Amino acid sequence: MMRALVTGGAQGLGRALADQLLREGHHVTIVDIDRQGLHDLTQSNVGQCESLMIDMADLGALRLLTEGSDRTQFDLVILNAGISATGKFEDIPADAYEKLIKINARAPMIIASSLMRGGRVAKKGKIVFISSLSHAVGYPGAAVYAATKDAIAIYAKSVRKPFAKRGVGVLTVFPGPIRTAHAEKHAPPGANAQNRMAPEKLAQMILKAARGSRRELYPGFTAWIAAFAGRQAPGTTIRAMKKHIFDKLQGPTV
Repeated sequence: MMRALVTGGAQGLGRALADQLLREGHHVTIVDIDRQGLHDLTQSNVGQCESLMIDMADLGALRLLTEGSDRTQFDLVILNAGISATGKFEDIPADAYEKLIKINARAPMIIASSLMRGGRVAKKGKIVFISSLSHAVGYPGAAVYAATKDAIAIYAKSVRKPFAKRGVGVLTVFPGPIRTAHAEKHAPPGANAQNRMAPEKLAQMILKAARGSRRELYPGFTAWIAAFAGRQAPGTTIRAMKKHIFDKLQGPTV
């Protein structure tokens, strides 16, 4: 039985990934701060699902997760947990930025390096980093979120060869907007949720890519086109992002 670890697995994309893995018969360890979501998952998948309630901003808790007495080896590690903060940068409090950096960038780097150092990712296993389409197109109105997701993309690229020497593959995913409560919270007023990808569809695409040899995944034709445009015409892309997102944001949302 394959063993998987999913951070941020109690809701949104993480929940969709966890549900898909559980349906396929894998043993899944879910890390999240959502007590009720964790309870629901473990109760409906007794013996197949474990949960750890951990604040990803808490360095001590991360060390307990990665350096504790548990020596479980994982075949698949999906570092999905993340938060956002949107609005004009001068209106967003500094402590919100600090939390973004801790959860979106520091936590996955520490987890990945610690698990690898402890030999807790199985040979021929895979670590999946969930970055963002903002890596290619920018994100006016969520600059620090975009910066943390960019940091993860660069980190993943940098560790790919060293991890490969230990028999572990690395996949970086660059999703666009997803149809989740988190995305709804940070979207401009009036944004059409139907234009966002369903988390269940995205989860299937990620798991398929994780089982193959791909290094990067821009899921869906829209994400691929947006990434291409971001590279070929960055100025035009940023102006479009500003018009359709930044200019419509109403006050800071953290």
